[in-house]
Amino acid sequence: MTKPPSPLEGSAAERIAALTSDNPYRSSGRKPRLLIVGAGMMGREHLRVSQLLGWADVQGIVDPDGGSLEWACSDWRLLTNAPLTIYRDLNEACLDEAVDAIVIATPNHTHRDVLHAVAPSHKPVLLEKPMATTLADAMDIVNLARDYPAVIQLGMQYRFKAQYVEALQAVAAQSALGEVKTVAMSEYRPPFLDKVDQWNKFNRNSGGTLVEKCCHYFDLINVVAQSRPRRVYASGGRAVNFLDFEWQGEMSDIDDHAMVIIDYDNGVRASFTLNMFCQELYEELVVVGEHGRLVASERASFHPDTPSAAQLLVEVPEHPAYGGVPVGYPDWIEASGHYGATFFEHIAFNLQLAGQPVDAATPEQALWSLIVASAAQHSIRIGREVDVSALCEENGIAGFFHESINR
Repeated sequence: MTKPPSPLEGSAAERIAALTSDNPYRSSGRKPRLLIVGAGMMGREHLRVSQLLGWADVQGIVDPDGGSLEWACSDWRLLTNAPLTIYRDLNEACLDEAVDAIVIATPNHTHRDVLHAVAPSHKPVLLEKPMATTLADAMDIVNLARDYPAVIQLGMQYRFKAQYVEALQAVAAQSALGEVKTVAMSEYRPPFLDKVDQWNKFNRNSGGTLVEKCCHYFDLINVVAQSRPRRVYASGGRAVNFLDFEWQGEMSDIDDHAMVIIDYDNGVRASFTLNMFCQELYEELVVVGEHGRLVASERASFHPDTPSAAQLLVEVPEHPAYGGVPVGYPDWIEASGHYGATFFEHIAFNLQLAGQPVDAATPEQALWSLIVASAAQHSIRIGREVDVSALCEENGIAGFFHESINR
């Protein structure tokens, strides 16, 4: 029997062409039923994407915040007339036999404890980024995952954004760029949005801006570099956003800009620039190899009537994208959340539920992104470069640093 084309292989256009209304890899029987843990902004995005994709059903949601639950239920009623169970107890929800898999979309600082509460169910898990706010908690999650009887997929969905799908394919084709030498990434965007109890305005909850917002980008840089980070230097701080912001007697302490330099074991050098006091959204990945330069970029907006526009440019002689070509997903997918990345993240999770291996972020890879982000945060604090091996030693994860190879 011929294997059906996978919507996680090929270019963005090829992935769209391979889409079907049903998961072609799943055997007959009912669709898997998801539990969404966390009914905030990301939880509602997962509700929306699950319904749009249609490969799984949502059994229910659980969240201690009544306002979030009310908002999620309102969104759900706009999507479908299907029933949605509102669970009041996390343990009860996880052990419900009607639940087949679990999506954790709670605030960053709760991820470890929520995952430990979910673990006795032995059910597959999609855990939102960042995996934790500290390296010790992240290592605990990696250790849990190694003995876990089901998949734990990490929410590094930017791997599935159209321009990065195209970029990673071009980088992997050695006939294009050749051996990678430098990587530069940047994000310019407006400030953090409001969240429940404003948890994202405080480092103790978020892990810091470079952990909360930028682990996506460090994951992409790590994938391109294909090596372990050796040294990290960062300069950043607080310039504009939330300088006088107070919540329940506590002043906000999150950074709103940074510049990061990363040296890798294989000689690749990388940089990352963040600015969070801009009016619109702009992302750019620049990879330079022996044969030329690749640029993957996207202009987007938080304004609902402004669609994103992404482009790939590969300045290698005779490459079809030499002068730049537009890339992207159909509007109905891009509008579902994170410009289509969450849609394909759910495809990856559903394929894993069906026993199909996919190139989605593992707990080990998520920890590598957190190591780079944590090193950058630490470098800002101390004002000098950070040796990654020493940082891992100080945080009790030296064994992981030395035994692992960055993939």
